[in-house]
Amino acid sequence: MDEARHDKARLDALRYHEEPKPGKLEIRATKPLANGRDLSLAYSPGVAEACLEIKADPATAARYTSRGNLVAVVSNGTAVLGLGNIGPLAAKPVMEGKAVLFKKFANIDCFDIELNEMDPVKLADIVCAMEPSFGAINLEDIKAPDCFIVEKLCRERMNIPVFHDDQHGTAIVVGAAATNALHVSGKRFEDIKVVSTGGGAAGIACLNMLLKLGVRRENVWLCDLAGLVYRGREAEMTPQKAEYAQGDMPRTLAEVIVGADLFLGLSGPGVVTPAMVASMAPRPIVFALANPTPEILPDLVRSVAPDAIIATGRSDYPNQVNNVLCFPFIFRGALDVGATQINDAMQIACIEGIAALARATTSAEAAAAYSGEKMTFGADYLIPKPFDPRLMGVVAKAVARAAMETGVATRPIEDLAAYKHRLDSSVFRSAMLMRPVFEAAATVTRRIVFAEGEDERVLRAANAMLEETTDKPILIGRPEVIAMRAERAGLPIRPERDFEIVNPESDSRYRDYWETYHGLMARRGVSPDIARAVMRTNTTAIGAVMVHRGEADSLICGTFGQYLWHLNYVQQVLARDGLHPIGALSLMILEDGPLFIADTHVHPEPTPEQIMDCAKGAARHVKRFGLAPKIALCSHSQFGNLDNSSGRRMREALDLLDAQEVDFAYEGEMHVDAALDQGLRDRIFPGGRFDGQANVLIFGNSDAASGVRNILKMKAGGLEVGPILMGMGNRAHVVTPSITTRGLLNMSALAGTPVAHYG
Repeated sequence: MDEARHDKARLDALRYHEEPKPGKLEIRATKPLANGRDLSLAYSPGVAEACLEIKADPATAARYTSRGNLVAVVSNGTAVLGLGNIGPLAAKPVMEGKAVLFKKFANIDCFDIELNEMDPVKLADIVCAMEPSFGAINLEDIKAPDCFIVEKLCRERMNIPVFHDDQHGTAIVVGAAATNALHVSGKRFEDIKVVSTGGGAAGIACLNMLLKLGVRRENVWLCDLAGLVYRGREAEMTPQKAEYAQGDMPRTLAEVIVGADLFLGLSGPGVVTPAMVASMAPRPIVFALANPTPEILPDLVRSVAPDAIIATGRSDYPNQVNNVLCFPFIFRGALDVGATQINDAMQIACIEGIAALARATTSAEAAAAYSGEKMTFGADYLIPKPFDPRLMGVVAKAVARAAMETGVATRPIEDLAAYKHRLDSSVFRSAMLMRPVFEAAATVTRRIVFAEGEDERVLRAANAMLEETTDKPILIGRPEVIAMRAERAGLPIRPERDFEIVNPESDSRYRDYWETYHGLMARRGVSPDIARAVMRTNTTAIGAVMVHRGEADSLICGTFGQYLWHLNYVQQVLARDGLHPIGALSLMILEDGPLFIADTHVHPEPTPEQIMDCAKGAARHVKRFGLAPKIALCSHSQFGNLDNSSGRRMREALDLLDAQEVDFAYEGEMHVDAALDQGLRDRIFPGGRFDGQANVLIFGNSDAASGVRNILKMKAGGLEVGPILMGMGNRAHVVTPSITTRGLLNMSALAGTPVAHYG
């Protein structure tokens, strides 16, 4: 069975690299090249202008070329993963993978360069000659001691960052994990005894970093295959190992590990025995990082030291020491300030940022990516997960600040807070568009009640609200379930202490609530018994009653169930005083900008009057995002060429809008492609009412609107904000079951904005 699984995994990996096109990288243009004018700007003669600017001032290369965001991953294939010296060609899949990680995690463009040069001095010459092409160099998988020589020569001769990730990336992540391991164990760097195996590039770099963090040189014991590195030893020695020589006599690992606080393994499988671990200091820290099989398996460590703090290099155990936590983000910060090097201060800033993030509340995105894992700071969670989207903002900002403070930044950033916000916005795609909404919401404090308070997404959204906004969450649910799920999710929030709870099973306001609901619904067939049952079982109705009674300002519901079911209870209680649902508006954030879609849920076949109301409501909401509405009334009919139902209703809605003299741009009826392409629109119907692309598409039925919304979400990578329930005075919003924690936070900001802010 194991062999069958191995064969399947092998075939899956090969298929991944082969299909649908070979390799993991491609090159895409960042500018249009669609006509002769584009060609003249991209190449001759227009390109000469950029060339002359750079000749006059080399620093402008970061403005006119991709160099400021371009890294070279360079290897000669002499020490590839655990595969050894497999040569530069066989190393290419690894280097392509590294380039993909740069792009995925930090949006850094990257070329993998595999060089057939084994002489370290000549290899350094080649790398140095590439300086005009790149903003930074990532040396990768070069054997020791050659890697030390190559990096030293390149750093001395190049005026851009040169970073050997096998050394320094590993050292940074080990430094972050060690920082937090000592935090958990109550120990200090300056007091601990460290025993390490492996005198290669990564091992030496890790020891160097531990010294920078405070470990005393005399407390470090380095062993390799020949035993202890001691003064006078000749076998298997390098100058780098000699720096850690300890004593004058040969000793075994079993002898030197006695009383050690931290074991650091970067060697091979089975090097450490349970007996060795048992001889270590109380609450030992065991970092067994050999891959794929560590120096000792965690289960064996636990068998003799149940309270040990353990890290490995594997993803199937807690605390995976993975360089991807470091290299994309340290390069991001270095490139953004035009750093000439990555110095010690920048590396330590990276360590501090990673370590601090692990001690903070786990992000919802990381929790979703690692479903089922408990990610609460402690012995089994020392460092954050690679898919934690906060890494970029936290780490890159810390690195950029350190670069500026140490004088190696050629393009200092004036506003680091704005820089971090920009980085976060590149990860949380809704952040930039939502900024004016959050700013408006911050002017007041509003009480937002969540109908599905036991849902983990709601708990994480409530926690984020308390951390990032002035609004107050109210959760409907059983207190013991909410407390248990918050603890399991690693959230610090607890019922009643941090937020109000409404317990449907037992609440002092129960009688008030069912009597209120009965009073509203008595002439609609709801008896007292039904009212009591609804207020025990229907959390959406409970939340709506709270808003009606003034105990909450807005309701958010719909994380499970069907949209119209929730909307029914919202209407029963809150559709009074002239309020009524006029449509659901979804903001789709796409690669080329935002696009609003309506009505996605409320009216299956809207009347002309409902289409008009939907357009007016959409215009108000679009303005909340700081955008000028350009509304297209969409139909299979185009400017009167079909006499079908949607065409007739859209044309009537257009007449109604004309009669109202509204203050926003609109046009119709038209196809979606005409709405989004002015050139096409002008050929069909020149002299239209607005220029450029429409940013709001209103459809003649909810099937079309919802279908477009889902296609954009699933096939175009659209990120949805919404649906926003229009017409209810911001007193309620019904979301959909696919909503994320970030989506709920966005909806809470929308719900937390007073109506006066958007008319």
